[in-house]
Amino acid sequence: MIIEIKVPQLPESVEEATLLQWKKKEGDAVARDESIIDIETDKVVLEIPAPQAGVLVSIARKEGDSVTSNDVIATIDTDAVAAGAPAPAAAAPAPHVVEDKKRVEAAAEAHGVEASAVGFGTAVMPAAKKLAADANVDTSGVAGTGRGGRVLKEDVQAAIAGGGNKPTPAAPSPAKAPTPVLLPAGDRQEQRVPMSRLRQRVAERLLQSQATNAILTTFNEVNMKPLMDLRNKYKDRFEKDHGVKLGFMGFFVKAAVHALKKYPIVNASVDGSEIVYHGYYDVGVAVGSPRGLVVPIIRNADQLSLADIEKTIADFGKRAQEGKLTVEELTGGTYTISNGGTFGSMMSTPIINPPQSAILGMHATKDRAVVENGEIVVRPMMYLAQSYDHRIIDGREAVLSLVAIKEAIEDPARLLLDI
Repeated sequence: MIIEIKVPQLPESVEEATLLQWKKKEGDAVARDESIIDIETDKVVLEIPAPQAGVLVSIARKEGDSVTSNDVIATIDTDAVAAGAPAPAAAAPAPHVVEDKKRVEAAAEAHGVEASAVGFGTAVMPAAKKLAADANVDTSGVAGTGRGGRVLKEDVQAAIAGGGNKPTPAAPSPAKAPTPVLLPAGDRQEQRVPMSRLRQRVAERLLQSQATNAILTTFNEVNMKPLMDLRNKYKDRFEKDHGVKLGFMGFFVKAAVHALKKYPIVNASVDGSEIVYHGYYDVGVAVGSPRGLVVPIIRNADQLSLADIEKTIADFGKRAQEGKLTVEELTGGTYTISNGGTFGSMMSTPIINPPQSAILGMHATKDRAVVENGEIVVRPMMYLAQSYDHRIIDGREAVLSLVAIKEAIEDPARLLLDI
Protein backbone atom coordinates (compact mmCIF):
# COMPACT_ATOMS: atom_id res chain seq x y z
CA MET A 1 0.00 0.00 0.00
CA ILE A 2 1.27 3.48 -0.90
CA ILE A 3 0.78 6.00 1.92
CA GLU A 4 1.28 9.73 1.48
CA ILE A 5 3.21 11.75 4.04
CA LYS A 6 1.60 15.15 4.40
CA VAL A 7 2.40 18.35 6.22
CA PRO A 8 0.20 18.39 9.35
CA GLN A 9 -2.52 20.97 9.77
CA LEU A 10 -0.76 24.17 10.77
CA PRO A 11 -2.35 26.59 13.26
CA GLU A 12 -4.35 29.50 11.84
CA SER A 13 -1.58 31.92 12.80
CA VAL A 14 0.98 29.95 10.73
CA GLU A 15 0.55 30.29 6.97
CA GLU A 16 3.47 28.15 5.79
CA ALA A 17 6.53 26.23 6.92
CA THR A 18 9.97 25.33 5.58
CA LEU A 19 11.33 21.81 5.10
CA LEU A 20 14.61 21.35 6.94
CA GLN A 21 16.88 18.29 6.59
CA TRP A 22 15.57 14.94 5.38
CA LYS A 23 16.61 12.24 7.83
CA LYS A 24 15.92 9.48 5.28
CA LYS A 25 16.60 9.03 1.59
CA GLU A 26 14.59 7.25 -1.06
CA GLY A 27 14.79 3.47 -0.61
CA ASP A 28 15.41 3.62 3.16
CA ALA A 29 13.35 1.55 5.56
CA VAL A 30 11.30 3.57 8.01
CA ALA A 31 9.65 2.52 11.25
CA ARG A 32 6.22 3.67 12.27
CA ASP A 33 6.35 7.00 14.13
CA GLU A 34 10.03 7.40 13.21
CA SER A 35 10.89 11.03 12.45
CA ILE A 36 11.80 11.45 8.81
CA ILE A 37 12.05 15.24 8.48
CA ASP A 38 11.62 18.40 10.53
CA ILE A 39 9.66 21.41 9.32
CA GLU A 40 10.24 24.91 10.61
CA THR A 41 7.44 27.37 11.21
CA ASP A 42 7.84 30.94 12.37
CA LYS A 43 7.37 29.68 15.94
CA VAL A 44 8.66 26.11 16.36
CA VAL A 45 10.27 23.15 14.63
CA LEU A 46 7.88 20.22 14.16
CA GLU A 47 8.87 16.60 13.61
CA ILE A 48 7.09 14.73 10.80
CA PRO A 49 6.83 11.02 11.69
CA ALA A 50 6.21 8.11 9.36
CA PRO A 51 2.51 7.15 9.63
CA GLN A 52 3.30 3.48 8.91
CA ALA A 53 6.36 1.27 8.64
CA GLY A 54 7.71 0.46 5.19
CA VAL A 55 10.09 1.92 2.63
CA LEU A 56 10.38 5.59 1.66
CA VAL A 57 9.84 5.25 -2.08
CA SER A 58 9.66 8.89 -3.14
CA ILE A 59 10.47 12.37 -1.85
CA ALA A 60 8.29 15.01 -3.48
CA ARG A 61 9.69 18.18 -1.91
CA LYS A 62 13.30 19.12 -1.34
CA GLU A 63 14.98 20.71 1.67
CA GLY A 64 14.33 24.43 1.92
CA ASP A 65 10.97 24.28 0.12
CA SER A 66 8.05 26.22 1.55
CA VAL A 67 5.02 24.08 2.28
CA THR A 68 1.50 24.53 3.63
CA SER A 69 -0.98 22.34 5.48
CA ASN A 70 -1.68 18.94 3.87
CA ASP A 71 0.99 19.28 1.17
CA VAL A 72 2.28 15.84 0.12
CA ILE A 73 6.03 15.71 0.72
CA ALA A 74 6.81 11.98 0.36
CA THR A 75 5.30 8.51 -0.02
CA ILE A 76 5.85 5.22 1.82
CA ASP A 77 5.24 1.72 0.44
CA THR A 78 4.12 -0.41 3.37
CA ASP A 79 4.44 -3.61 1.30
CA ALA A 80 8.04 -2.99 0.23
CA VAL A 81 11.18 -4.21 1.97
CA ALA A 82 14.39 -2.19 2.00
CA ALA A 83 17.26 -3.47 -0.13
CA GLY A 84 19.23 -6.15 1.70
CA ALA A 85 16.48 -6.87 4.19
CA PRO A 86 15.18 -10.45 4.47
CA ALA A 87 11.78 -11.04 2.90
CA PRO A 88 8.87 -11.44 5.27
CA ALA A 89 7.82 -14.98 6.19
CA ALA A 90 4.68 -16.57 4.82
CA ALA A 91 1.49 -15.69 6.53
CA ALA A 92 0.18 -17.77 9.39
CA PRO A 93 -3.12 -17.60 11.27
CA ALA A 94 -4.26 -13.98 11.54
CA PRO A 95 -2.32 -13.29 8.33
CA HIS A 96 -2.69 -9.51 8.28
CA VAL A 97 -1.15 -9.26 11.74
CA VAL A 98 1.69 -11.72 11.22
CA GLU A 99 2.54 -10.42 7.76
CA ASP A 100 2.64 -6.81 8.95
CA LYS A 101 4.75 -7.75 11.93
CA LYS A 102 7.34 -9.67 9.94
CA ARG A 103 7.51 -7.05 7.23
CA VAL A 104 8.04 -4.29 9.77
CA GLU A 105 10.63 -6.38 11.64
CA ALA A 106 12.52 -6.91 8.39
CA ALA A 107 12.46 -3.23 7.53
CA ALA A 108 13.38 -2.28 11.09
CA GLU A 109 16.28 -4.76 11.15
CA ALA A 110 17.59 -3.34 7.89
CA HIS A 111 17.64 0.09 9.47
CA GLY A 112 18.85 -0.92 12.91
CA VAL A 113 15.57 -0.21 14.66
CA GLU A 114 14.06 -2.35 17.40
CA ALA A 115 10.82 -3.95 16.26
CA SER A 116 9.11 -2.84 19.46
CA ALA A 117 9.80 0.75 18.46
CA VAL A 118 7.60 0.42 15.40
CA GLY A 119 4.48 -0.72 17.11
CA PHE A 120 4.83 -4.45 17.92
CA GLY A 121 5.62 -6.06 21.25
CA THR A 122 4.22 -4.75 24.55
CA ALA A 123 1.51 -2.12 24.05
CA VAL A 124 2.24 1.21 25.72
CA MET A 125 -0.72 3.46 26.49
CA PRO A 126 -0.45 7.07 25.22
CA ALA A 127 -0.21 8.67 28.68
CA ALA A 128 2.48 6.17 29.67
CA LYS A 129 4.36 6.78 26.42
CA LYS A 130 4.41 10.53 26.97
CA LEU A 131 5.52 10.24 30.59
CA ALA A 132 8.23 7.74 29.63
CA ALA A 133 9.51 10.05 26.90
CA ASP A 134 9.60 13.04 29.27
CA ALA A 135 11.44 10.99 31.95
CA ASN A 136 13.71 9.18 29.44
CA VAL A 137 12.46 5.74 30.54
CA ASP A 138 12.79 2.72 28.25
CA THR A 139 9.31 1.13 28.27
CA SER A 140 10.67 -2.17 26.96
CA GLY A 141 11.96 -2.82 30.48
CA VAL A 142 8.75 -1.79 32.24
CA ALA A 143 6.35 -4.54 33.31
CA GLY A 144 2.82 -3.75 32.19
CA THR A 145 -0.02 -4.29 34.64
CA GLY A 146 -2.84 -3.35 32.26
CA ARG A 147 -5.05 -5.68 30.32
CA GLY A 148 -3.03 -7.91 28.01
CA GLY A 149 0.21 -6.67 29.57
CA ARG A 150 -0.31 -3.07 28.49
CA VAL A 151 2.08 -0.54 30.06
CA LEU A 152 0.07 2.04 31.99
CA LYS A 153 1.04 5.47 33.26
CA GLU A 154 1.21 4.04 36.79
CA ASP A 155 3.72 1.43 35.61
CA VAL A 156 6.03 4.13 34.26
CA GLN A 157 5.63 6.15 37.47
CA ALA A 158 6.64 3.07 39.45
CA ALA A 159 9.66 2.55 37.20
CA ILE A 160 10.72 6.18 37.72
CA ALA A 161 10.32 5.92 41.49
CA GLY A 162 12.31 2.70 41.53
CA GLY A 163 15.05 4.01 39.28
CA GLY A 164 13.89 1.87 36.36
CA ASN A 165 15.52 1.64 32.95
CA LYS A 166 16.73 5.05 31.90
CA PRO A 167 18.96 4.75 28.85
CA THR A 168 20.97 7.76 27.82
CA PRO A 169 20.80 7.88 24.05
CA ALA A 170 22.20 10.89 22.31
CA ALA A 171 19.48 13.50 22.21
CA PRO A 172 18.60 14.83 18.78
CA SER A 173 20.10 18.21 18.14
CA PRO A 174 17.50 20.97 17.86
CA ALA A 175 17.38 22.72 14.54
CA LYS A 176 19.68 25.71 14.42
CA ALA A 177 20.09 28.61 12.08
CA PRO A 178 23.03 28.34 9.67
CA THR A 179 26.28 29.11 11.46
CA PRO A 180 28.30 31.89 9.83
CA VAL A 181 31.74 30.87 8.64
CA LEU A 182 34.69 32.68 10.19
CA LEU A 183 36.08 34.60 7.23
CA PRO A 184 39.80 35.35 6.95
CA ALA A 185 40.71 38.82 8.12
CA GLY A 186 41.86 41.27 5.49
CA ASP A 187 40.31 39.48 2.49
CA ARG A 188 37.17 41.66 2.49
CA GLN A 189 35.03 38.58 1.92
CA GLU A 190 31.29 38.38 2.53
CA GLN A 191 28.96 35.56 3.37
CA ARG A 192 25.20 35.47 2.86
CA VAL A 193 23.20 33.28 5.25
CA PRO A 194 19.43 32.96 4.80
CA MET A 195 17.30 34.05 7.72
CA SER A 196 15.48 31.24 9.47
CA ARG A 197 11.71 31.45 9.32
CA LEU A 198 11.72 32.30 13.04
CA ARG A 199 14.16 35.19 12.48
CA GLN A 200 12.06 36.48 9.59
CA ARG A 201 8.97 36.39 11.77
CA VAL A 202 10.75 38.15 14.65
CA ALA A 203 11.90 40.89 12.28
CA GLU A 204 8.39 41.27 10.88
CA ARG A 205 6.79 41.50 14.31
CA LEU A 206 9.33 44.01 15.62
CA LEU A 207 8.71 46.30 12.67
CA GLN A 208 4.96 45.80 13.10
CA SER A 209 5.22 46.71 16.78
CA GLN A 210 7.13 49.92 16.12
CA ALA A 211 4.90 50.88 13.21
CA THR A 212 1.55 50.30 14.94
CA ASN A 213 2.22 51.05 18.62
CA ALA A 214 2.94 54.41 20.22
CA ILE A 215 5.78 52.99 22.32
CA LEU A 216 7.10 54.81 25.37
CA THR A 217 9.29 53.41 28.14
CA THR A 218 9.25 54.26 31.84
CA PHE A 219 12.11 53.34 34.17
CA ASN A 220 12.61 52.63 37.83
CA GLU A 221 15.11 50.87 40.05
CA VAL A 222 14.52 48.16 42.62
CA ASN A 223 16.48 47.15 45.70
CA MET A 224 16.94 43.40 45.33
CA LYS A 225 18.27 42.82 48.86
CA PRO A 226 14.95 41.81 50.52
CA LEU A 227 14.25 39.32 47.74
CA MET A 228 17.82 37.99 47.73
CA ASP A 229 17.68 37.52 51.52
CA LEU A 230 14.35 35.69 51.22
CA ARG A 231 15.69 33.46 48.47
CA ASN A 232 18.89 32.63 50.36
CA LYS A 233 16.88 31.75 53.45
CA TYR A 234 14.47 29.33 51.76
CA LYS A 235 16.12 28.16 48.53
CA ASP A 236 17.36 24.83 49.91
CA ARG A 237 14.05 23.97 51.56
CA PHE A 238 12.15 25.13 48.48
CA GLU A 239 14.15 22.90 46.15
CA LYS A 240 13.83 19.94 48.53
CA ASP A 241 10.05 20.30 48.85
CA HIS A 242 9.20 21.25 45.27
CA GLY A 243 11.97 19.69 43.20
CA VAL A 244 12.86 22.94 41.43
CA LYS A 245 15.28 25.76 42.16
CA LEU A 246 13.95 29.00 43.58
CA GLY A 247 14.84 31.78 41.16
CA PHE A 248 13.91 35.44 40.81
CA MET A 249 11.73 35.18 37.70
CA GLY A 250 8.88 33.52 39.60
CA PHE A 251 8.71 36.49 41.97
CA PHE A 252 8.68 38.93 39.05
CA VAL A 253 5.83 37.01 37.40
CA LYS A 254 3.90 37.19 40.68
CA ALA A 255 4.73 40.89 41.05
CA ALA A 256 3.65 41.61 37.47
CA VAL A 257 0.30 39.86 37.97
CA HIS A 258 -0.12 41.83 41.21
CA ALA A 259 0.39 45.09 39.28
CA LEU A 260 -1.80 44.06 36.34
CA LYS A 261 -4.70 43.38 38.70
CA LYS A 262 -4.38 46.90 40.11
CA TYR A 263 -4.05 48.49 36.65
CA PRO A 264 -6.06 46.34 34.18
CA ILE A 265 -5.37 48.64 31.22
CA VAL A 266 -1.74 47.42 31.21
CA ASN A 267 -3.06 43.89 30.66
CA ALA A 268 -5.37 45.02 27.83
CA SER A 269 -4.86 45.14 24.05
CA VAL A 270 -6.07 47.13 21.05
CA ASP A 271 -8.38 45.59 18.45
CA GLY A 272 -9.20 48.17 15.79
CA SER A 273 -11.05 50.96 17.54
CA GLU A 274 -11.77 48.86 20.63
CA ILE A 275 -9.87 48.14 23.84
CA VAL A 276 -9.98 44.49 24.89
CA TYR A 277 -9.70 44.00 28.66
CA HIS A 278 -8.51 40.50 29.51
CA GLY A 279 -9.94 38.76 32.57
CA TYR A 280 -6.96 36.40 32.70
CA TYR A 281 -3.20 36.80 33.10
CA ASP A 282 -1.12 34.95 30.51
CA VAL A 283 2.46 36.05 31.05
CA GLY A 284 5.08 35.45 28.39
CA VAL A 285 8.64 34.80 29.56
CA ALA A 286 11.37 35.38 26.99
CA VAL A 287 13.90 32.54 26.85
CA GLY A 288 16.86 31.87 24.56
CA SER A 289 16.98 28.91 22.19
CA PRO A 290 19.39 27.70 19.49
CA ARG A 291 17.00 29.24 16.94
CA GLY A 292 16.74 32.61 18.67
CA LEU A 293 14.59 34.27 21.30
CA VAL A 294 11.21 32.66 21.94
CA VAL A 295 8.41 33.68 24.32
CA PRO A 296 6.43 30.75 25.77
CA ILE A 297 3.31 31.69 27.72
CA ILE A 298 2.53 30.90 31.36
CA ARG A 299 -1.25 30.50 31.19
CA ASN A 300 -3.40 31.71 34.11
CA ALA A 301 -0.33 32.84 36.02
CA ASP A 302 -2.57 34.34 38.70
CA GLN A 303 -3.82 30.87 39.62
CA LEU A 304 -0.38 29.26 39.96
CA SER A 305 1.78 28.96 43.05
CA LEU A 306 5.35 30.22 43.03
CA ALA A 307 6.55 26.62 42.78
CA ASP A 308 4.27 25.95 39.79
CA ILE A 309 5.57 29.06 38.02
CA GLU A 310 9.20 28.10 38.63
CA LYS A 311 8.53 24.56 37.36
CA THR A 312 6.87 25.94 34.24
CA ILE A 313 9.75 28.32 33.56
CA ALA A 314 12.34 25.56 34.06
CA ASP A 315 10.39 23.28 31.71
CA PHE A 316 10.16 26.03 29.08
CA GLY A 317 13.90 26.68 29.29
CA LYS A 318 14.77 23.00 28.89
CA ARG A 319 12.42 22.38 25.98
CA ALA A 320 13.45 25.61 24.26
CA GLN A 321 17.01 24.28 24.10
CA GLU A 322 15.71 20.98 22.72
CA GLY A 323 13.44 22.67 20.19
CA LYS A 324 10.35 20.99 21.68
CA LEU A 325 8.11 23.94 22.49
CA THR A 326 4.72 23.72 20.78
CA VAL A 327 3.01 26.36 18.66
CA GLU A 328 0.24 26.67 21.26
CA GLU A 329 2.77 27.44 24.00
CA LEU A 330 4.20 30.30 21.93
CA THR A 331 0.86 31.84 20.96
CA GLY A 332 -1.12 34.51 22.80
CA GLY A 333 -0.17 36.18 26.06
CA THR A 334 -1.31 39.42 27.65
CA TYR A 335 2.01 40.68 29.07
CA THR A 336 5.68 39.78 28.62
CA ILE A 337 8.77 39.76 30.85
CA SER A 338 12.25 39.78 29.33
CA ASN A 339 15.40 39.41 31.42
CA GLY A 340 18.34 40.94 29.60
CA GLY A 341 20.24 40.90 32.87
CA THR A 342 21.20 37.26 32.30
CA PHE A 343 23.45 38.53 29.49
CA GLY A 344 24.76 41.50 31.47
CA SER A 345 22.44 44.22 30.19
CA MET A 346 22.27 47.26 32.47
CA MET A 347 19.48 49.12 30.67
CA SER A 348 17.27 48.64 27.62
CA THR A 349 13.98 49.71 26.08
CA PRO A 350 12.17 46.45 25.27
CA ILE A 351 9.81 46.33 22.29
CA ILE A 352 6.18 45.35 22.86
CA ASN A 353 5.13 41.91 21.64
CA PRO A 354 1.92 42.50 19.59
CA PRO A 355 -0.98 42.41 20.27
CA GLN A 356 0.07 43.01 23.87
CA SER A 357 0.33 46.55 25.18
CA ALA A 358 3.24 46.36 27.63
CA ILE A 359 6.47 44.52 28.38
CA LEU A 360 8.76 44.50 31.41
CA GLY A 361 12.51 44.49 30.98
CA MET A 362 14.68 43.16 33.82
CA HIS A 363 18.40 43.91 33.94
CA ALA A 364 21.61 42.98 35.73
CA THR A 365 21.76 43.38 39.50
CA LYS A 366 24.78 45.44 40.57
CA ASP A 367 25.96 46.80 43.90
CA ARG A 368 25.45 50.56 43.87
CA ALA A 369 25.61 53.39 46.38
CA VAL A 370 22.14 54.58 47.33
CA VAL A 371 20.77 56.91 49.97
CA GLU A 372 18.61 55.42 52.73
CA ASN A 373 17.44 57.52 55.68
CA GLY A 374 19.98 60.19 54.84
CA GLU A 375 22.90 57.76 54.73
CA ILE A 376 24.85 56.36 51.79
CA VAL A 377 24.68 52.56 51.74
CA VAL A 378 25.55 49.85 49.21
CA ARG A 379 22.64 47.85 47.89
CA PRO A 380 22.17 45.29 45.07
CA MET A 381 20.13 47.33 42.61
CA MET A 382 18.37 46.46 39.37
CA TYR A 383 17.02 48.85 36.76
CA LEU A 384 13.51 48.03 35.50
CA ALA A 385 12.08 49.25 32.20
CA GLN A 386 8.44 48.98 31.16
CA SER A 387 7.57 49.80 27.55
CA TYR A 388 3.91 50.47 26.90
CA ASP A 389 1.49 51.44 24.14
CA HIS A 390 0.63 55.06 24.83
CA ARG A 391 -2.48 54.78 22.63
CA ILE A 392 -4.36 53.15 25.51
CA ILE A 393 -1.99 53.33 28.51
CA ASP A 394 -1.44 56.77 29.98
CA GLY A 395 1.78 57.68 31.74
CA ARG A 396 0.06 57.52 35.13
CA GLU A 397 -0.94 53.85 34.78
CA ALA A 398 2.41 52.94 33.23
CA VAL A 399 4.41 54.54 36.04
CA LEU A 400 2.18 53.35 38.87
CA SER A 401 2.10 49.75 37.60
CA LEU A 402 5.90 49.70 37.45
CA VAL A 403 6.02 51.17 40.97
CA ALA A 404 3.67 48.38 42.10
CA ILE A 405 6.11 45.80 40.71
CA LYS A 406 9.01 47.55 42.43
CA GLU A 407 7.21 47.66 45.79
CA ALA A 408 6.23 44.00 45.58
CA ILE A 409 9.83 42.95 44.92
CA GLU A 410 11.22 45.15 47.70
CA ASP A 411 8.55 43.91 50.12
CA PRO A 412 7.45 40.39 49.02
CA ALA A 413 4.89 40.26 51.85
CA ARG A 414 2.73 42.53 49.69
CA LEU A 415 2.18 39.58 47.36
CA LEU A 416 0.74 37.53 50.22
CA LEU A 417 -1.40 40.36 51.57
CA ASP A 418 -2.38 41.61 48.08
CA ILE A 419 -1.64 45.24 48.94
